Amino acid sequence: MTGPQLLLGAVVPPLERSFPITRLVAYAGATWDWHRLHYDAAYAGARDLAAPVVDGQVFGALLAEQLLDWLGPACFLRSLHFRFARPVFAGESVRCVGRVTAVDGRLVTVEQTVEVLGPRARTAVAPAGALVELREPAGGP
Repeated sequence: MTGPQLLLGAVVPPLERSFPITRLVAYAGATWDWHRLHYDAAYAGARDLAAPVVDGQVFGALLAEQLLDWLGPACFLRSLHFRFARPVFAGESVRCVGRVTAVDGRLVTVEQTVEVLGPRARTAVAPAGALVELREPAGGP
């Protein structure tokens, strides 16, 4: 893939997701992670938390989704890293943002963060980023 989006400093299109409690329960079922911290408001409240906490692994999936949505099927995620900065609670929404920090042939390095939106805006995940390899799509030249 070539194009202006792969220039140094290019901005990755943002990805937003909201986390109603129903989505947290669905995620718990899909991952078999039934820890009450992720869906039980009373359990979270007893631990002085504002609400159930979004499972942190979902942010890795969102960061990968953001890159795959942007670069398409020719994108191969070689590595991904992220560090949790602050919890995200049920009922909140996040935005994944990123920018290209290096381009070396078919390899693209991207820095990313996950920001909580709304009145309690904060950084939820940082630093984060990925090394992406761009390959020819199947059936391509």
